[in-house]
Amino acid sequence: MTDTLYVDMSTLEAGLAVIRQSPQASGVLEMIVRRPAVGQREVLLEGQLDVQSGLVGDNWLTRGSSRTDDGSAHPEMQLNIMNARSIALIAQERERWQLAGDQLFIDMDLSDANLPPGTRLAIGSAIIEITPVPHNGCKKFSARFGVDAVKFVNSPAGKQLHLRGINAKVVQSGSIRAGDTVRKITDA
Repeated sequence: MTDTLYVDMSTLEAGLAVIRQSPQASGVLEMIVRRPAVGQREVLLEGQLDVQSGLVGDNWLTRGSSRTDDGSAHPEMQLNIMNARSIALIAQERERWQLAGDQLFIDMDLSDANLPPGTRLAIGSAIIEITPVPHNGCKKFSARFGVDAVKFVNSPAGKQLHLRGINAKVVQSGSIRAGDTVRKITDA
């Protein structure tokens, strides 16, 4: 795995056309990544989504959040989801996808126009719901993928398409597998 591989803005912008072709009604769960501890990543072939703990074995619940008054885990940020085409462009190597810190990488249009908050998705035997909490590029993302990558995901087009990703919560516990179809079951 390459430690530092930054893609320049012109390459990122040229890749927008491919990202815009992401499927809308159903897509594919390309990768599941569990974060057992800060800075650790485990790529899973299958996982369990749980209403109370999110992705079982992930540190979401124990890590907490600076966005809650008491520092507890933010219930609207249980799962971080990123468009698979977006991370493929930014990371360049599939082995680097996990550095983004998201748990689910889905080949699907994540824009508000397609998946507004409240939309539910079926993945395996689980159901998740898109939440309104924004998911933006940050210092960690910049360190891993470069300044141009952060500018790209935080640009007007990047925000509209949610190129950095979206947040979701589990509303029905169940099993998921890489390669599962991700199906939109309700619109908000």
